[in-house]
Amino acid sequence: MRCRWAARLLVLALVVGVSDSLGAQGQSSRDVVTGSELRQNQPNPFESETSISFTVGGYPNCADPGRQYRVSLRIYNVLAQLVAVPVFQGGVGGEAPGRPVENVFLTCGEYTARWDGKVMRTGREASSGIYSYRLEIDGRALTRKMTLRR
Repeated sequence: MRCRWAARLLVLALVVGVSDSLGAQGQSSRDVVTGSELRQNQPNPFESETSISFTVGGYPNCADPGRQYRVSLRIYNVLAQLVAVPVFQGGVGGEAPGRPVENVFLTCGEYTARWDGKVMRTGREASSGIYSYRLEIDGRALTRKMTLRR
């Protein structure tokens, strides 16, 4: 019984920590080391699907346009469980639409991913609630919140 309460408190602390690190619901989060940026999903809140835009390598002022960055984008529920991996919607660099944004190497540019609001591997619709999405670029993470409303 104590373990369950400890786990719930840990999850609550993580959610609050993520909320605090995000600050106000501004338009973007930026990593000063890589110059990358994670933007707020559109629309937010959303009902069926949403788009997530991000830039890699300080785009449009790329210091090293040929450099490859390892990039992953994942969506988590409030229990920090992986829910989905969005897919490319298109973008600079000719990324194929529909390709998962997971451990891909991208050059400096602007990209857009799409989440259809479904839980990966099951195909069922995710339930209403608050989710976080985490962009990892060369091991450095940017996180934002989004709301799914059914």
